[in-house]
Amino acid sequence: MAHTSAKIGVLDLQGGVEEHLDHLERIGITGVRVKDPRQLAGLVGLIVPGGESTCLGRLMRIFGLMEPIVRECQQGMRLWGTCAGAILLAAENIGEPSHLGLIDITIERNAFGSQMDSFTKEAIVPRVADYPLPLTFIRAPKILRVGSDVEILLRIDDYIAAAENEKVLVTVFHPELTSCLEFHRYFARKCNISLADEAKTTPLDMAWNRQGWMRHSRICPAR
Repeated sequence: MAHTSAKIGVLDLQGGVEEHLDHLERIGITGVRVKDPRQLAGLVGLIVPGGESTCLGRLMRIFGLMEPIVRECQQGMRLWGTCAGAILLAAENIGEPSHLGLIDITIERNAFGSQMDSFTKEAIVPRVADYPLPLTFIRAPKILRVGSDVEILLRIDDYIAAAENEKVLVTVFHPELTSCLEFHRYFARKCNISLADEAKTTPLDMAWNRQGWMRHSRICPAR
């Protein structure tokens, strides 16, 4: 697949880094590992992956990334937080201080219970795709409230599972732990990247999604 010249970073401190890089590669985007503030230069977007939110927050401070990420976002870089990444981007975390505070949401970590309560399901997310997408929840948080400038992309039962404002996308599930590429394509479009290949997920991919997700759950320990 031909690659676009635009680059999207993946915060490479802990969590599901390789999976996001793989999905970016599959849609023709060069993924950049980000461990140092200087590696933010020239990026149109940054993915904050799932993992352990307390650990990620501490490492971001140690590596001096907090203020540079906020500054780059204010200057136009888009951000996407998956699971723990959504916790780091939220303005309000139930029972603990916020971290980056770049999207006006209230989020509750470990809202579904223990690792044994992790689950998969499918849902249509109209802004992302017009067919059911596989969703993988591993020790997932719940978004309980969104601000007036935040659009809800997916609501399930009593919680919000995906939302966005102009610059920030958050998902409480893990698109990188399925073979489906639609959320990565959606984030690329949010970063103003035009993609040549917009093929849908195949039935074979969907079978992988249902059977293969559990072997990846160890990269997302309890938050």
